[in-house]
Amino acid sequence: MSITDRQHDYVQNVADSLKKQGLLVETDLRNEKVGFKIREHTLQRVPYLLVAGDKEVAANLLSVRSRSGKDLGTMSPQAFSERLRQELESRGRHTLEE
Repeated sequence: MSITDRQHDYVQNVADSLKKQGLLVETDLRNEKVGFKIREHTLQRVPYLLVAGDKEVAANLLSVRSRSGKDLGTMSPQAFSERLRQELESRGRHTLEE
């Protein structure tokens, strides 16, 4: 999800890249407050929320949050993809939170 309209292209590019890797990805590019979007998706039990603001775009990073609302810090899209693939291979026994 993006914070403002300025990050839409970056978010769409990251989403396309993750989709090409076979991951299920949805983007939220609505013009809503980021806190509202995070709360809404947390209530929907979305496994991971990837947030991109100006700082993340400049550094080619993503801010990652888990379904429980825990902030997992920032990581590159490639690092997130790799860690998620490891989680999937372990059949969910290990999550990014660990």
